[in-house]
Amino acid sequence: MTFDELYKIQNEAERVNRTYDIFNEDARLRSPAARVEFLTNIRYIEQMLNPGAAILDVGAGTGEYSLHLARKGYQVSALELADANIRAFQNKLRPEYGIDLVQGNALDLSRWADKSFDAVLIFGPLYHLQDPADRQKCIREAMRVCRPDGTLFFAFISHDMVFFTELGYDKDYFKTGDYDHDTFRLHDFPFVFHTVPECRAMLCDAGLSIQKEVASDGLSELMAHRINELDEESYARYLELHFRLCEKPEMLGHSNHLLFICKK
Repeated sequence: MTFDELYKIQNEAERVNRTYDIFNEDARLRSPAARVEFLTNIRYIEQMLNPGAAILDVGAGTGEYSLHLARKGYQVSALELADANIRAFQNKLRPEYGIDLVQGNALDLSRWADKSFDAVLIFGPLYHLQDPADRQKCIREAMRVCRPDGTLFFAFISHDMVFFTELGYDKDYFKTGDYDHDTFRLHDFPFVFHTVPECRAMLCDAGLSIQKEVASDGLSELMAHRINELDEESYARYLELHFRLCEKPEMLGHSNHLLFICKK
């Protein structure tokens, strides 16, 4: 599968499925720099949960969050669309984890009844849904299955930071990059990008109350070459600083991934 072939796929669900034939999601969170996003999100998730809470992981990828939370004793259900991710996730499953893993689309959570979960994670679907109406449908489905006092966690790819991280990979990015060269708007392929105000508007339009906004990986991708060289003590200090900074409003635009924590 090439990007040209991917671009020609008209069916959105199939295009998302095939995207992960190109991107190895199972390898993405392995380096110290990449782990910052995971460690930050887990830190906030666990702050909001009571022991044994029921969690739905929508767009579960290869199971990084689901497996971690199941090992901690939470009741985890997981839904994932992409074939490659499902296979990788299944290879890690153990009966003692008790994870209910199904393949399906984030727009249809009808497998689960209303008010079934204490927490719902949407860590991936909003990276892919091109149609604003589909994004609202995804959010409404997450709200439906979340209990009245539950918590919803939404991840986004931050539009504005992409320019700077891409420049780190390609010195000619500003000449050849895949964006509108007049407006500096990224083309939403193969992922969909949102600015911080767009994230806020999307969630508020759905009737959610935003509790926290978090720069979940901050400058970690931009500084990955240096972070990956840190020794254990220095990495721990880096994480401590990141955790102190990641809720500051001025950091939100300087992060590749954003975490929004919401209540109904």
